[in-house]
Amino acid sequence: MLLKNYTKTKKKCRVTFKYPNQEHADSATLAGEFNNWSPTDTPMNKLKDGSFSVTVSLQANRTYTFRYVLDETTWVNDLEADEYVANEHGESNSVVIL
Repeated sequence: MLLKNYTKTKKKCRVTFKYPNQEHADSATLAGEFNNWSPTDTPMNKLKDGSFSVTVSLQANRTYTFRYVLDETTWVNDLEADEYVANEHGESNSVVIL
């Protein structure tokens, strides 16, 4: 799930990325264009309901591809992403449109 909150100038957007975690993973990180696809740089917080969440400030008027990394090994998409695009691994990436 993606929650978007734009600044008053509309130049930045605080995006909350939330993953429901139906796999019952112990950890999750957010990887995407905005952090050079690092599987470790943007850890997500595990919430009481078992889901994961993290908020990132991004430049508005752009699109960004991203995926979630569960337990450091499993890459998954956001089930409610704005759209999806094919990637070089024969899978797809989630897209957030700002």
